[in-house]
Amino acid sequence: MGLDKIGIAKRIAQELRDGWYVNLGIGIPTLVANYIPKGIDVEFQSENGILGMGPFPKEENVDADLINAGKQTITALPGAAFFDSSMSFAMIRGKHVQLTVLGAMEVSENGDIANWKIPGKMVKGMGGAMDLVASAENIIVAMMHTNKKGESKLLDSCSLPLTGVNCVKKIVTNLAVLDVLPNGGFKLIERAPKVSIEEIKSATLGKLIIGDGEIPEMKV
Repeated sequence: MGLDKIGIAKRIAQELRDGWYVNLGIGIPTLVANYIPKGIDVEFQSENGILGMGPFPKEENVDADLINAGKQTITALPGAAFFDSSMSFAMIRGKHVQLTVLGAMEVSENGDIANWKIPGKMVKGMGGAMDLVASAENIIVAMMHTNKKGESKLLDSCSLPLTGVNCVKKIVTNLAVLDVLPNGGFKLIERAPKVSIEEIKSATLGKLIIGDGEIPEMKV
């Protein structure tokens, strides 16, 4: 029910602001580059050493040597810059990125994020995720509201190993847009088209805060 991955990416693209430097994580976040609103000029950064990523290439324009941090082939916009990992992480750690968009396996009601490891499953490593969550001041999570078993991914506390603590500001799922409040709790801001508040309640295990006014539908 609700949005698909493209719909989530389109909604997050509405959060972009002119002149921002933006880091897109692996998974749904990479789709955001395809839906930049008209009149907005942003620079997408990838921690493997690219500033100025464009949308995904058409088949005839694929360059196997031009990839993002998730090893997906990408395009580079005019004026794009390429540099080594030390320069890339200096940019991240120096807080020169205005927005970071990450996928997640779990998010807690106080903004903790778990997005790199499931115990018992082999992983290649954390990558740049810990640096991003430790340095970014504006983190939006893009994910499905529940896992493949139908279990909520928005929890009172994360059960998986944490990537960062008290860092997520906003979450966009297939069901809703939610702000993570400074004192804890998921505040419902928007709901996906044709998704009821009751559906969102039943899919959210963490503290869900719903104001007195009408909750508008997302426009994607």
